[in-house]
Amino acid sequence: MRFFKYHALGNDYIVMNPADFPGWSEPSVEQIRVICHRNFGVGSDGILWGPLPSTKARFGLRIFNPDGSEAEKSGNGLRIFSRYLWDQKIATTPVFTIEVPGGVVESEIKQGGALITVEMGKVSFTSTKIPHTGPEREVLNEQITVLDRTFTYCSATIGNPHCVLPLQEISASLAHTYGPHLETHPNFPRKTNVQFLQVLDRANIRIEIWERGAGYTLASGSSSSAAAAVAHRLGLVDGDVTVHMPGGQIGIIISPDYAIRMTGTVNKVAEGVMHAELFQVKV
Repeated sequence: MRFFKYHALGNDYIVMNPADFPGWSEPSVEQIRVICHRNFGVGSDGILWGPLPSTKARFGLRIFNPDGSEAEKSGNGLRIFSRYLWDQKIATTPVFTIEVPGGVVESEIKQGGALITVEMGKVSFTSTKIPHTGPEREVLNEQITVLDRTFTYCSATIGNPHCVLPLQEISASLAHTYGPHLETHPNFPRKTNVQFLQVLDRANIRIEIWERGAGYTLASGSSSSAAAAVAHRLGLVDGDVTVHMPGGQIGIIISPDYAIRMTGTVNKVAEGVMHAELFQVKV
């Protein structure tokens, strides 16, 4: 049961190729939870299960969160999976397509895999696409109350749901305190990723992230895409934005139709073999 571990700005994923797991149609919720556990398992922010067959792209991929739920899309996960395909010579050209439940993206390998660009697709702010409760509209500058605080927020999707809260100051403690309650707020029928957004200038933003199904994370590609798009939609930044996160920086280019081009680093951490004893523990 071979595995490969990478991180993208501290957001780490385990790549599991179905060919290395005979008899597995997919990892179970229990298996995902123990594999991702930081003490009882290999430890990660999620599992990348692929390559899988696809009729729409060169490769198919499924993305699992540490709680066993499935994500529609992950920017960092897509970059990591792209690096894995390149390292293993499964991808033989530097540009190729990947299908995830949130759509088809195009990856481009640069600098031998150290830097990867992903065409993430188009951001939408429309409530029915996110999805968000209430009548169909663009969810911009609305009010939401959790615990003791009311925030102004915007919502968006880039194949997965996001709640972006523009603020004058942000912190990790803010994400830890309010993130879990925003993630599960009834406004979001499929829960949501949460970004606390600080605009630094026309070309730079900072975000703190609470990720749906994973919790506090050091970096996120889809969160960077959504937060940059919201800031641009509100007229606060231009179309070329650097997103600063605790784990590092991602470059985002926003087209006039809100198509997102994301560029960031990937680092290989390890490869190894999971022992059967791993699955004797329930977490």
